[in-house]
Order: sequence, then C-alpha cells, then structure tokens
Amino acid sequence: MGRCDLRWLLLGLLGAAGLGPGAAAGQPLPGSAEQRCFCQVTGYLDDCTCDVETIDTFNNNKLFPRLNKLLESDYFRHYKVNLKKPCPFWNDSSHCGIRDCAVKPCASNEVPGGTESASYKYSEEASKHVGECEEAKRLGAVNESLSEETQRAMLQWTQHEDSSDNFCEADDIQSPDAEYVDLLLNPERYTGYKGPEAWKIWNSIYEENCFKPRTIERPLNPLASGRGDNDGNSFYSWLEGLCVEKRAFYKLISGLHASINIHLSARYLLQDTWSGTKWGHNITEFQHRFDEVLTQGEGPKRLKNLYFLYLIELRAMSKVLPFFERPGFQLFTGNENRDRHTKNQLLEILHLTKSFPLHFDENSFFAGNKKEAAKLKEEFRLHFRNISRIMDCVGCLKCRLWGKLQTQGLGTALKILFSQKLIENMPESGPSYGFQLTRQEIISFFNAFGS
Repeated sequence: MGRCDLRWLLLGLLGAAGLGPGAAAGQPLPGSAEQRCFCQVTGYLDDCTCDVETIDTFNNNKLFPRLNKLLESDYFRHYKVNLKKPCPFWNDSSHCGIRDCAVKPCASNEVPGGTESASYKYSEEASKHVGECEEAKRLGAVNESLSEETQRAMLQWTQHEDSSDNFCEADDIQSPDAEYVDLLLNPERYTGYKGPEAWKIWNSIYEENCFKPRTIERPLNPLASGRGDNDGNSFYSWLEGLCVEKRAFYKLISGLHASINIHLSARYLLQDTWSGTKWGHNITEFQHRFDEVLTQGEGPKRLKNLYFLYLIELRAMSKVLPFFERPGFQLFTGNENRDRHTKNQLLEILHLTKSFPLHFDENSFFAGNKKEAAKLKEEFRLHFRNISRIMDCVGCLKCRLWGKLQTQGLGTALKILFSQKLIENMPESGPSYGFQLTRQEIISFFNAFGS
C-alpha cells in the first residue's frame, strides 16, 4: 500500500525486464511495454508538494530496510483475525477451492505466550492497573441483575463508543472463530482468485463507496453497463471537480488496489510441478495492469495513487510517535529483553519518519465551515468503514486475510491523522483513555505499510 517495499518490488519487476538500475545488454527497445510502465511515474503528485523521486530515495535508502526487520519480530508477525465472518451485503457462502487461497492459522503452541497480554505488562504501573481492572470486574458483576435486553443495549452503546473514531469494523478477537495467523508464513501473493467474483468486490467498493454517481463510469470497469463514456474523460472531469477530501478518498482506494495488484505480479506462481513450486516476478501480468498503452493511460495514474497512499501512511507514522514513546508502553510477547529491543526498533523508525522533508499536510482536509466539515468527515469515515466490511465477502481466504489487514491498516492511519489533538494531549504515563490503539490496529498499520 504505498507499502514500504513496493518500490523494491517495482524495481525488481523492472530489473527482470531488463530495466532496473544498471540494465545493459538486452534492454527493451524504447516504446516497448516495459519502457512505458514507468516513464510517467516521475515528478510531483497531484494534491501534494512531494515528488516521486524524494519518496524513492527516502524509502529505499533509509526506511524500508529497518521496517522490514521490525516486521519479522514476534509481535508484528502474529495477527489475530476472524476469516469466518459472513458477508454482510449478499448471500455468498462459497469459498475459493484453490490450494493457494488457503490460510494456515497458528497452533496454540506457535503463538508467543504473552501475546494476549496488555501493553503495560512490564511497567511499574502494571500492578496498579491490574488492581483497577479487578475492581472494575467486581463492580461489573452488577450487570448480571439487568435484563438481557438492557445488557444487549449497553453492549451496543459500548461498541458504538469504541467505534466512534474508528474507520474500520474490527473483528471481535474474543470470538472462537478468531485465530492467530503468522503473516510471514502466509504472505500476500498470487492465489488464482480472479474473474467475476473478484470484480464484484472491487465494483462494490468503487461504485457504492467512493462518492461516485452511477451516471459516471469508471475507465476499464469489467462490469460496466456500457452506458455513455467509458474512456475516462467524463470520469476524470468529475473527479477533478470533487472536494479534496473525496478526491483523496478515491486515490487512497485506487492506491490500495494498485498495491494488491503489484504484489500479485511480483509474487506470482511461475511453476508448480512434482519437484516443487517457484514464485517470482510475472512481467506480463504487471504490464497488463500498469502499462500506459495496454491500460489506456490508467496504469501510471494507478501507480501515482500508490505513492499518494504511501504519503498518507508515512504521515500517520510520523504523527503517532508520542503514543509509543511513553515509558510504560511495551510491545509485549513475554520475552522482556526481546520486547524492549522491538520497541527500540519501532521508536527508531518513527523518529526517522519525522525527518522526511515533504510530508503530506492533512490540515487541508475537513477545513472551512465546522459543521459541514464534521459532516463530511463522518461521511468519509462511514464509507471507509463500509469498505472494511466488504472484505468479509472475499471468497479467497488469503485474499481476505490481506484485504482485512490492509484496510484496517489504512483505517488506522486515518484514525491517527484525525486524532492529532488527542495524541498531543496524552498523559506521559499510564493508559491513554482519549486516544488508544489496539494490538490488532498496531500490527495491521505497520504491516500494511511495510508488507
């Protein structure tokens, strides 16, 4: 997603085509599909003061190598997710039967023993807060005298309060259907899931949740009705006429889509025989999705939206430092020395993100009339929240896993960006009741950026 290693994947794809740094003999002729894919991905991004070259230099030389190591740690590789939730929008109980769609959950002995524990386990304040929790648990017993109807209502109120600032509908990690997945053993890559079922997911996202009227058709939409202009002219005229917030929303979703397609192209099943499987770069698949001519000009736009997504998530990383910097906060797995090292790695990365010279300015969002801005922000949040629910309709379980993680990661980035005052006002010690991130939000946010 605007993911941290995507440019590395892109360079790998170019290198395999003879276009990477240092490419010499055998280089494709100018004007070929390989040459065209990246000739347009340079310079400044729309709605930003940042350019592609600055992002590449910062990411490749400074950020990615550090983040990649962080994501190999026990804390960040184990993600708890419910892949059995039913689709809330249409009746579809079918699941992909392709072998590579499967997800292998962790056995109980494969998950670090402290994974379920709170983030204050090692701090001096821990015993105090444990006592407070025990007291709250005891006092909570009074709820047993309430009617079932009242208890259900109170649960709904609590869930509403918990979700009021969230951009995603989070899984109930206490559900018996929620399981831990080792992300390193279940990487995002090509699974064979495609065609009408996959188109239906993206069509629902773009057509129903990106503020687009049905009279305007997306370019190259495989499910288009054939009404009117489908060459992109009316679509981009409409897009440019939107307010910056709605235009950014579309670009974020397009960038997310581009990220997924790049992973499919870069980690493609090239060989599957009795002697074993071989995964690698599929240049043809990449060109089919991003070449300027083959996509009628859409490919470079998609890639630029990927960079826009990167900037949004990078900005969120730079903003969230105070939350993780508090002395009592720990990334707990049960191994104190290793957990301390993981936190130090994380803080080093977050400090590094603050040094990026051309951060996106989120203050341009939801400015102007306060009432109208608040209404627009809520509409923005609800649309994205709806997209997170659509991920439970994905038939391929591995695609569902990474779709849920990436949307939750982007939703967490948006939550951070629009909680700036709460983050600035957090206490230096003890839990933060104004702004909080769950373990799942933390893991999804950094993996979405770096996977």
